[in-house]
Amino acid sequence: MEYAVETYSLTKIFSDLWGRDKVYGVDDLNLKIRHNEVFGLLGPNGSGKTTTLKMLLGLLYPTKGRSVIFGGDGSDPKINARIGFLPEESYFYKYLNARETLDFYGRLFAMPSKVREIRIEALLDMVGLKAVAGRPVGTFSKGMARRIGLAQALINDPDLLILDEPTTGLDPIGTKQIKDLILEMAGRGKTILLCSHLLADVEDVCDRIAILYGGRVQAEGEVKKLLQQTNKTEITTGSISSSAVEKIKRIVKDEHADCNVSFPMDKLETFFIRTVADAQKQGRPTSGAVSITQIGEFLTAKSAGKSILDKLVSEPVSGKTDQQPSVTEQPSAVETSVNKTNEQLLSELTKPVEPVQPTPVVKKELAESIEKKLEQKKRDILEQLTDGSGASQNKDKKKAGHHRGDSSDA
Repeated sequence: MEYAVETYSLTKIFSDLWGRDKVYGVDDLNLKIRHNEVFGLLGPNGSGKTTTLKMLLGLLYPTKGRSVIFGGDGSDPKINARIGFLPEESYFYKYLNARETLDFYGRLFAMPSKVREIRIEALLDMVGLKAVAGRPVGTFSKGMARRIGLAQALINDPDLLILDEPTTGLDPIGTKQIKDLILEMAGRGKTILLCSHLLADVEDVCDRIAILYGGRVQAEGEVKKLLQQTNKTEITTGSISSSAVEKIKRIVKDEHADCNVSFPMDKLETFFIRTVADAQKQGRPTSGAVSITQIGEFLTAKSAGKSILDKLVSEPVSGKTDQQPSVTEQPSAVETSVNKTNEQLLSELTKPVEPVQPTPVVKKELAESIEKKLEQKKRDILEQLTDGSGASQNKDKKKAGHHRGDSSDA
Protein backbone atom coordinates (compact mmCIF):
# COMPACT_ATOMS: atom_id res chain seq x y z
CA MET A 1 0.00 0.00 0.00
CA GLU A 2 1.54 3.28 -1.12
CA TYR A 3 -0.85 5.40 0.96
CA ALA A 4 -2.17 5.00 4.50
CA VAL A 5 -5.36 7.01 3.80
CA GLU A 6 -7.12 7.59 0.49
CA THR A 7 -10.43 9.17 -0.44
CA TYR A 8 -12.13 8.93 -3.82
CA SER A 9 -14.72 11.61 -4.67
CA LEU A 10 -15.83 11.55 -1.04
CA THR A 11 -19.06 13.53 -0.70
CA LYS A 12 -21.50 14.14 2.15
CA ILE A 13 -24.78 15.99 1.60
CA PHE A 14 -26.92 16.86 4.61
CA SER A 15 -30.65 16.85 3.92
CA ASP A 16 -33.50 18.77 5.53
CA LEU A 17 -36.55 17.28 7.26
CA TRP A 18 -38.20 16.50 3.92
CA GLY A 19 -35.16 14.69 2.52
CA ARG A 20 -34.18 17.47 0.14
CA ASP A 21 -30.49 18.18 -0.43
CA LYS A 22 -29.57 21.15 1.71
CA VAL A 23 -25.86 21.46 2.54
CA TYR A 24 -22.71 20.00 1.01
CA GLY A 25 -20.60 19.12 4.04
CA VAL A 26 -17.88 17.58 1.88
CA ASP A 27 -17.84 17.88 -1.90
CA ASP A 28 -15.79 15.55 -4.14
CA LEU A 29 -12.84 15.20 -1.77
CA ASN A 30 -9.75 13.37 -3.06
CA LEU A 31 -6.93 12.96 -0.54
CA LYS A 32 -3.85 10.76 -0.46
CA ILE A 33 -1.95 10.60 2.83
CA ARG A 34 1.34 8.70 2.78
CA HIS A 35 2.66 6.38 5.46
CA ASN A 36 4.80 8.06 8.13
CA GLU A 37 3.42 11.50 7.25
CA VAL A 38 1.99 14.30 9.36
CA PHE A 39 -0.91 15.67 7.32
CA GLY A 40 -2.82 18.80 8.32
CA LEU A 41 -6.48 19.21 7.34
CA LEU A 42 -7.28 22.91 7.73
CA GLY A 43 -10.18 25.23 7.10
CA PRO A 44 -12.61 27.62 8.79
CA ASN A 45 -15.57 26.44 10.85
CA GLY A 46 -18.05 24.47 8.76
CA SER A 47 -15.59 23.67 5.98
CA GLY A 48 -16.01 19.89 6.37
CA LYS A 49 -13.00 18.83 8.44
CA THR A 50 -14.82 16.95 11.20
CA THR A 51 -17.29 15.48 8.70
CA THR A 52 -14.36 14.08 6.72
CA LEU A 53 -12.85 12.48 9.82
CA LYS A 54 -16.17 10.88 10.78
CA MET A 55 -16.56 9.38 7.31
CA LEU A 56 -13.02 8.00 7.46
CA LEU A 57 -13.88 6.25 10.74
CA GLY A 58 -17.24 4.95 9.55
CA LEU A 59 -19.19 7.16 11.96
CA LEU A 60 -20.94 8.82 9.00
CA TYR A 61 -21.89 7.21 5.69
CA PRO A 62 -20.87 9.19 2.60
CA THR A 63 -23.52 10.26 0.12
CA LYS A 64 -21.17 9.08 -2.61
CA GLY A 65 -17.53 8.16 -3.02
CA ARG A 66 -15.50 6.09 -0.58
CA SER A 67 -12.49 6.15 1.73
CA VAL A 68 -9.72 3.58 2.30
CA ILE A 69 -7.52 3.23 5.40
CA PHE A 70 -4.63 0.76 5.31
CA GLY A 71 -6.23 -0.86 2.28
CA GLY A 72 -9.58 -1.47 4.01
CA ASP A 73 -12.68 0.14 5.46
CA GLY A 74 -12.21 2.34 8.53
CA SER A 75 -15.27 0.77 10.16
CA ASP A 76 -13.72 -2.71 10.00
CA PRO A 77 -12.74 -3.74 13.57
CA LYS A 78 -9.35 -5.02 12.38
CA ILE A 79 -8.57 -1.67 10.76
CA ASN A 80 -10.20 0.30 13.57
CA ALA A 81 -7.93 -1.36 16.14
CA ARG A 82 -4.94 0.31 14.43
CA ILE A 83 -6.42 3.81 14.73
CA GLY A 84 -6.29 6.24 17.63
CA PHE A 85 -8.90 9.00 17.56
CA LEU A 86 -9.19 12.15 19.63
CA PRO A 87 -12.53 13.82 18.79
CA GLU A 88 -13.15 17.54 19.04
CA GLU A 89 -15.32 16.93 22.12
CA SER A 90 -14.51 13.99 24.40
CA TYR A 91 -17.30 12.42 26.45
CA PHE A 92 -16.26 10.12 29.30
CA TYR A 93 -18.06 8.40 32.17
CA LYS A 94 -17.83 11.19 34.71
CA TYR A 95 -17.82 8.90 37.76
CA LEU A 96 -14.75 6.93 36.61
CA ASN A 97 -11.36 8.29 37.59
CA ALA A 98 -8.50 8.78 35.13
CA ARG A 99 -6.92 5.37 35.73
CA GLU A 100 -10.26 3.54 35.46
CA THR A 101 -11.08 5.42 32.26
CA LEU A 102 -7.88 4.31 30.56
CA ASP A 103 -8.36 0.77 31.85
CA PHE A 104 -11.85 0.75 30.30
CA TYR A 105 -10.50 1.72 26.87
CA GLY A 106 -7.65 -0.77 27.19
CA ARG A 107 -10.17 -3.55 27.83
CA LEU A 108 -12.03 -2.54 24.65
CA PHE A 109 -8.86 -3.49 22.75
CA ALA A 110 -8.66 -6.80 24.70
CA MET A 111 -5.23 -5.94 26.08
CA PRO A 112 -3.66 -8.22 28.70
CA SER A 113 -3.73 -6.80 32.21
CA LYS A 114 0.07 -6.39 32.43
CA VAL A 115 0.16 -4.41 29.19
CA ARG A 116 -2.74 -2.22 30.33
CA GLU A 117 -1.08 -1.52 33.66
CA ILE A 118 2.23 -0.47 32.09
CA ARG A 119 0.63 1.70 29.41
CA ILE A 120 -1.81 3.39 31.79
CA GLU A 121 0.95 4.46 34.17
CA ALA A 122 3.15 5.63 31.28
CA LEU A 123 0.33 7.66 29.71
CA LEU A 124 -0.79 9.23 32.99
CA ASP A 125 2.78 10.29 33.60
CA MET A 126 3.10 11.58 30.05
CA VAL A 127 -0.02 13.77 30.10
CA GLY A 128 0.72 15.05 33.62
CA LEU A 129 -2.30 13.51 35.38
CA LYS A 130 -0.59 10.94 37.60
CA ALA A 131 -1.05 13.08 40.71
CA VAL A 132 -4.82 13.33 40.09
CA ALA A 133 -5.36 9.82 38.68
CA GLY A 134 -7.82 9.02 41.48
CA ARG A 135 -10.15 11.95 40.79
CA PRO A 136 -13.35 11.39 38.77
CA VAL A 137 -12.96 12.75 35.26
CA GLY A 138 -16.25 14.61 35.69
CA THR A 139 -14.41 17.03 37.99
CA PHE A 140 -11.63 17.73 35.45
CA SER A 141 -11.20 21.10 33.77
CA LYS A 142 -11.43 21.29 29.98
CA GLY A 143 -7.67 21.15 29.59
CA MET A 144 -7.34 18.15 31.92
CA ALA A 145 -10.18 16.37 30.11
CA ARG A 146 -8.29 17.03 26.85
CA ARG A 147 -5.22 15.39 28.33
CA ILE A 148 -7.06 12.23 29.35
CA GLY A 149 -8.67 12.20 25.89
CA LEU A 150 -5.21 12.20 24.32
CA ALA A 151 -4.15 9.35 26.60
CA GLN A 152 -7.13 7.20 25.54
CA ALA A 153 -6.28 7.86 21.88
CA LEU A 154 -2.79 6.44 22.48
CA ILE A 155 -3.69 3.45 24.68
CA ASN A 156 -3.56 1.01 21.72
CA ASP A 157 -0.27 2.40 20.31
CA PRO A 158 -2.01 3.23 16.98
CA ASP A 159 -0.49 3.15 13.50
CA LEU A 160 -2.77 6.03 12.45
CA LEU A 161 -3.48 8.84 14.92
CA ILE A 162 -6.38 11.16 14.07
CA LEU A 163 -6.45 14.35 16.14
CA ASP A 164 -9.35 16.81 15.88
CA GLU A 165 -8.40 20.10 17.59
CA PRO A 166 -6.01 18.34 20.02
CA THR A 167 -4.72 21.51 21.71
CA THR A 168 -8.09 23.08 22.54
CA GLY A 169 -8.08 24.15 26.20
CA LEU A 170 -4.45 23.14 26.77
CA ASP A 171 -1.86 25.43 28.30
CA PRO A 172 1.26 26.31 26.23
CA ILE A 173 3.28 23.50 27.79
CA GLY A 174 0.56 20.97 26.99
CA THR A 175 0.47 22.32 23.45
CA LYS A 176 4.23 21.96 23.12
CA GLN A 177 3.97 18.43 24.48
CA ILE A 178 1.38 17.50 21.85
CA LYS A 179 3.69 18.80 19.12
CA ASP A 180 6.65 16.87 20.53
CA LEU A 181 4.50 13.74 20.68
CA ILE A 182 3.43 14.14 17.05
CA LEU A 183 7.04 14.50 15.92
CA GLU A 184 8.15 11.54 18.04
CA MET A 185 5.42 9.28 16.65
CA ALA A 186 6.17 10.38 13.09
CA GLY A 187 9.80 9.49 13.71
CA ARG A 188 8.68 6.05 14.83
CA GLY A 189 6.82 5.45 11.56
CA LYS A 190 3.29 6.47 12.55
CA THR A 191 0.85 8.38 10.36
CA ILE A 192 -0.87 11.43 11.87
CA LEU A 193 -3.91 13.28 10.51
CA LEU A 194 -4.30 16.61 12.29
CA CYS A 195 -7.13 19.15 12.28
CA SER A 196 -6.49 22.44 14.07
CA HIS A 197 -7.24 26.15 13.94
CA LEU A 198 -3.87 26.97 15.52
CA LEU A 199 -1.92 27.44 12.32
CA ALA A 200 1.39 28.08 14.07
CA ASP A 201 1.22 24.60 15.61
CA VAL A 202 0.33 23.04 12.26
CA GLU A 203 3.25 24.84 10.64
CA ASP A 204 5.64 23.40 13.23
CA VAL A 205 4.73 19.73 12.79
CA CYS A 206 3.00 19.06 9.45
CA ASP A 207 4.73 17.77 6.32
CA ARG A 208 1.79 18.53 4.01
CA ILE A 209 -1.51 20.35 4.42
CA ALA A 210 -4.83 20.70 2.63
CA ILE A 211 -7.06 23.77 3.12
CA LEU A 212 -10.80 23.17 2.81
CA TYR A 213 -13.50 25.73 2.11
CA GLY A 214 -17.09 24.83 1.34
CA GLY A 215 -16.20 21.15 1.47
CA ARG A 216 -13.64 21.43 -1.35
CA VAL A 217 -9.84 21.50 -1.33
CA GLN A 218 -8.63 25.02 -2.13
CA ALA A 219 -4.88 24.40 -1.68
CA GLU A 220 -2.72 21.35 -1.03
CA GLY A 221 1.00 20.67 -0.84
CA GLU A 222 4.13 20.69 1.30
CA VAL A 223 4.17 23.34 4.00
CA LYS A 224 7.62 24.65 3.10
CA LYS A 225 6.80 25.05 -0.58
CA LEU A 226 3.46 26.73 0.10
CA LEU A 227 4.92 29.24 2.57
CA GLN A 228 8.32 29.93 1.08
CA GLN A 229 8.80 33.43 -0.35
CA THR A 230 11.19 32.98 -3.25
CA ASN A 231 11.40 36.72 -3.93
CA LYS A 232 13.19 37.40 -0.61
CA THR A 233 16.46 36.28 1.01
CA GLU A 234 17.07 35.98 4.75
CA ILE A 235 20.57 35.90 6.28
CA THR A 236 21.19 35.13 9.94
CA THR A 237 24.61 35.70 11.54
CA GLY A 238 26.16 35.89 14.97
CA SER A 239 26.89 39.18 16.70
CA ILE A 240 28.80 41.48 14.30
CA SER A 241 30.09 45.02 14.52
CA SER A 242 28.31 48.13 13.25
CA SER A 243 30.90 48.62 10.52
CA ALA A 244 30.21 45.11 9.21
CA VAL A 245 26.49 45.90 9.16
CA GLU A 246 27.15 49.04 7.12
CA LYS A 247 29.26 47.06 4.64
CA ILE A 248 26.45 44.54 4.24
CA LYS A 249 23.95 47.35 3.65
CA ARG A 250 26.17 48.86 0.93
CA ILE A 251 26.53 45.48 -0.77
CA VAL A 252 22.76 44.96 -0.70
CA LYS A 253 22.18 48.49 -2.01
CA ASP A 254 24.49 47.76 -4.94
CA GLU A 255 22.18 44.86 -5.77
CA HIS A 256 19.25 47.35 -5.87
CA ALA A 257 17.47 45.60 -2.97
CA ASP A 258 16.17 46.68 0.41
CA CYS A 259 17.96 45.68 3.62
CA ASN A 260 16.36 45.51 7.04
CA VAL A 261 18.61 44.74 10.03
CA SER A 262 16.96 43.61 13.28
CA PHE A 263 17.63 41.38 16.27
CA PRO A 264 15.92 37.95 16.38
CA MET A 265 13.31 37.31 19.05
CA ASP A 266 12.36 34.21 21.02
CA LYS A 267 8.86 32.83 20.60
CA LEU A 268 6.52 33.59 23.50
CA GLU A 269 5.91 29.84 23.76
CA THR A 270 9.64 29.23 24.38
CA PHE A 271 9.83 31.96 27.02
CA PHE A 272 6.67 30.69 28.76
CA ILE A 273 7.92 27.09 28.92
CA ARG A 274 11.30 28.19 30.27
CA THR A 275 9.63 30.25 33.02
CA VAL A 276 7.35 27.41 34.13
CA ALA A 277 10.25 24.92 34.03
CA ASP A 278 12.21 27.17 36.40
CA ALA A 279 9.24 27.31 38.78
CA GLN A 280 8.95 23.52 38.74
CA LYS A 281 12.63 23.17 39.62
CA GLN A 282 11.99 25.33 42.69
CA GLY A 283 9.29 22.88 43.81
CA ARG A 284 6.35 25.28 43.57
CA PRO A 285 3.12 23.41 44.51
CA THR A 286 0.24 23.23 42.03
CA SER A 287 -3.27 21.72 42.18
CA GLY A 288 -3.56 21.25 38.42
CA ALA A 289 -1.89 19.07 35.83
CA VAL A 290 1.86 18.70 36.11
CA SER A 291 3.40 19.67 32.78
CA ILE A 292 6.27 17.46 31.72
CA THR A 293 8.05 16.84 28.43
CA GLN A 294 8.60 13.09 28.74
CA ILE A 295 6.85 10.89 26.18
CA GLY A 296 5.73 7.38 27.08
CA GLU A 297 8.43 4.81 26.33
CA PHE A 298 6.15 2.49 24.38
CA LEU A 299 5.29 5.40 22.04
CA THR A 300 8.85 6.62 21.41
CA ALA A 301 10.80 3.35 21.18
CA LYS A 302 12.30 2.81 17.76
CA SER A 303 11.01 -0.14 15.76
CA ALA A 304 14.52 -1.08 14.60
CA GLY A 305 15.71 -2.26 18.00
CA LYS A 306 13.02 -3.55 20.33
CA SER A 307 13.54 -3.19 24.03
CA ILE A 308 12.08 -5.39 26.78
CA LEU A 309 9.16 -2.99 27.20
CA ASP A 310 8.52 -3.00 23.44
CA LYS A 311 8.29 -6.80 23.45
CA LEU A 312 5.92 -6.69 26.39
CA VAL A 313 3.51 -4.20 24.81
CA SER A 314 3.74 -5.75 21.34
CA GLU A 315 2.34 -9.12 22.49
CA PRO A 316 -0.73 -10.04 20.39
CA VAL A 317 -3.92 -9.23 22.27
CA SER A 318 -5.44 -12.56 21.30
CA GLY A 319 -2.86 -14.29 23.42
CA LYS A 320 -1.92 -16.80 20.67
CA THR A 321 1.85 -16.96 21.00
CA ASP A 322 2.44 -20.70 20.64
CA GLN A 323 3.19 -20.69 16.92
CA GLN A 324 6.50 -22.40 16.14
CA PRO A 325 8.88 -20.85 13.61
CA SER A 326 9.59 -22.76 10.42
CA VAL A 327 12.89 -24.46 9.73
CA THR A 328 14.14 -21.55 7.64
CA GLU A 329 13.20 -19.09 10.39
CA GLN A 330 15.05 -20.75 13.27
CA PRO A 331 16.89 -18.10 15.33
CA SER A 332 20.66 -18.18 15.60
CA ALA A 333 22.55 -19.12 18.76
CA VAL A 334 23.25 -15.46 19.54
CA GLU A 335 19.60 -14.49 19.07
CA THR A 336 18.53 -17.42 21.25
CA SER A 337 20.81 -16.37 24.09
CA VAL A 338 19.66 -12.76 23.78
CA ASN A 339 16.02 -13.86 23.83
CA LYS A 340 16.63 -15.99 26.92
CA THR A 341 18.32 -13.06 28.63
CA ASN A 342 15.45 -10.77 27.69
CA GLU A 343 12.89 -13.28 28.99
CA GLN A 344 14.77 -13.57 32.28
CA LEU A 345 14.88 -9.78 32.61
CA LEU A 346 11.19 -9.56 31.74
CA SER A 347 10.28 -12.14 34.38
CA GLU A 348 12.37 -10.27 36.92
CA LEU A 349 10.58 -7.03 36.04
CA THR A 350 7.08 -8.49 36.27
CA LYS A 351 7.31 -10.87 39.27
CA PRO A 352 5.93 -9.60 42.59
CA VAL A 353 8.41 -8.29 45.09
CA GLU A 354 8.94 -10.66 48.02
CA PRO A 355 9.60 -9.22 51.48
CA VAL A 356 13.19 -9.56 52.66
CA GLN A 357 13.54 -11.89 55.66
CA PRO A 358 15.88 -10.66 58.38
CA THR A 359 19.01 -12.78 58.86
CA PRO A 360 19.49 -13.90 62.50
CA VAL A 361 22.88 -13.09 63.97
CA VAL A 362 23.58 -16.51 65.59
CA LYS A 363 26.61 -18.74 65.39
CA LYS A 364 26.24 -21.90 63.36
CA GLU A 365 26.81 -24.30 66.31
CA LEU A 366 24.32 -22.49 68.53
CA ALA A 367 21.72 -22.51 65.81
CA GLU A 368 22.12 -26.26 65.25
CA SER A 369 21.83 -26.92 69.00
CA ILE A 370 18.65 -24.90 69.28
CA GLU A 371 17.20 -26.67 66.28
CA LYS A 372 17.97 -30.12 67.79
CA LYS A 373 16.35 -29.19 71.11
CA LEU A 374 13.22 -28.02 69.32
CA GLU A 375 13.01 -31.25 67.34
CA GLN A 376 13.46 -33.32 70.54
CA LYS A 377 10.74 -31.35 72.31
CA LYS A 378 8.37 -31.96 69.41
CA ARG A 379 9.06 -35.73 69.56
CA ASP A 380 8.51 -35.81 73.37
CA ILE A 381 5.14 -34.10 73.03
CA LEU A 382 4.16 -36.44 70.21
CA GLU A 383 5.14 -39.54 72.26
CA GLN A 384 3.17 -38.32 75.28
CA LEU A 385 0.10 -37.86 73.16
CA THR A 386 0.55 -41.30 71.59
CA ASP A 387 1.19 -43.09 74.96
CA GLY A 388 -1.87 -41.51 76.53
CA SER A 389 -4.12 -42.75 73.78
CA GLY A 390 -2.50 -46.19 73.84
CA ALA A 391 -2.94 -46.59 77.63
CA SER A 392 -6.60 -45.72 77.45
CA GLN A 393 -7.08 -48.27 74.67
CA ASN A 394 -5.38 -51.03 76.81
CA LYS A 395 -7.69 -50.29 79.75
CA ASP A 396 -10.72 -50.59 77.51
CA LYS A 397 -9.48 -53.95 76.20
CA LYS A 398 -8.95 -55.36 79.74
CA LYS A 399 -12.43 -54.29 80.80
CA ALA A 400 -13.92 -55.92 77.73
CA GLY A 401 -12.04 -59.20 78.34
CA HIS A 402 -13.13 -59.31 81.99
CA HIS A 403 -16.77 -58.94 81.01
CA ARG A 404 -16.44 -61.73 78.42
CA GLY A 405 -14.89 -64.00 81.07
CA ASP A 406 -17.75 -63.38 83.49
CA SER A 407 -20.32 -64.17 80.86
CA SER A 408 -18.62 -67.48 79.96
CA ASP A 409 -18.48 -68.60 83.59
CA ALA A 410 -22.10 -67.88 83.90
